[in-house]
Amino acid sequence: MSLLDREVFWPPTDELIEVAERIRARLGEWPSVSTRWRICLTVPEAPGAQDLIVFTESHQSDVDTLVLAGAAVVEAHGERVTLRRGDARFVLEGERSDDWLAALAVFLDCNFEPHDALVLALAWRTGGESRDDAWPTDFATFPRVADLPAAPEPRFPLCPDALGLYPVLPSAEWIERVLDLDVHTAQLRRKTTDVDDLEREIECSVAAGRKHQANLFINDHWREATAAGAYGVHFGQEDVETADLNAIVAAGLRLGLSTHGYYEMLRALHFRPSYLALGAVFPTTKVMPTKPQGLARLSRYAQLLKGRVPLVAIGGIDGKVLPEVLATGVRSVAVARAVTEAPDTAAAVSALRQNFAGQ
Repeated sequence: MSLLDREVFWPPTDELIEVAERIRARLGEWPSVSTRWRICLTVPEAPGAQDLIVFTESHQSDVDTLVLAGAAVVEAHGERVTLRRGDARFVLEGERSDDWLAALAVFLDCNFEPHDALVLALAWRTGGESRDDAWPTDFATFPRVADLPAAPEPRFPLCPDALGLYPVLPSAEWIERVLDLDVHTAQLRRKTTDVDDLEREIECSVAAGRKHQANLFINDHWREATAAGAYGVHFGQEDVETADLNAIVAAGLRLGLSTHGYYEMLRALHFRPSYLALGAVFPTTKVMPTKPQGLARLSRYAQLLKGRVPLVAIGGIDGKVLPEVLATGVRSVAVARAVTEAPDTAAAVSALRQNFAGQ
């Protein structure tokens, strides 16, 4: 076991190590850890970038100084747990089991980032390693993200659970071409600073969506999408802080939100979106905030969220891996280069669509 060959807790604690080893033995193989985290129950003499310092009682330490030194800091008081790492701050609320610190060490060892490992640690319940499937999958045990603005009222209308093949395309010309091939969901991701071009492309794309009775989403540009009467908009995590979500839901648009792990999924669910995008599943040419999720994580995400919100897998997906992606339980898959860089667009779309037969 990977936990045995390094210092996991400071000060050393045989009891926590024993519990952590028991849990770790039931969670299967995961990629090797990129950072060998050390969970510090007291402040070490020289805190560093591999230290995660945990405070469970009132303390006199200067948290800002520890964070500036490169350490991550967890403050757990009552049902509120705050993680600070660099400029980022993650606040969760929920019950903690007696084994949450051991579980935190385990999920860090499974190569999850500290904020996602913390979510899983808070979802862990003592004795969970005795179950046939020890992974946390009961949504009721998961914490909630705190300190978020109120979700819009009413909630965003949900999308169909199976959006099927979901091409993400760069222009209205591409939208028209692909919808002509009997595709029913698409997204315009237009990269331009030309306002006239943007408005024209969105209006033409929305018109194509209406003509084909398709679900046409616009990436980012919610004002133009609202004015044109789009079916929906797609946002990244940061966009919910700047967009007027109440105006978007009042206009009847759907909202898709990108997520890159457990914490962002919980954060996104707070806003009650129409679907969640889970990615990037595989490496992609787009610069991503996190490393690729992989099929094992995607499968766990789908298991946790099944029946709660429609899910879209995205990121580096092509025809070769599409059957494996659908086998995880997601019913909608976004693609880009698999369509736009195919030598024969019609043949590529036809082959991709066959994977969704029967949905």
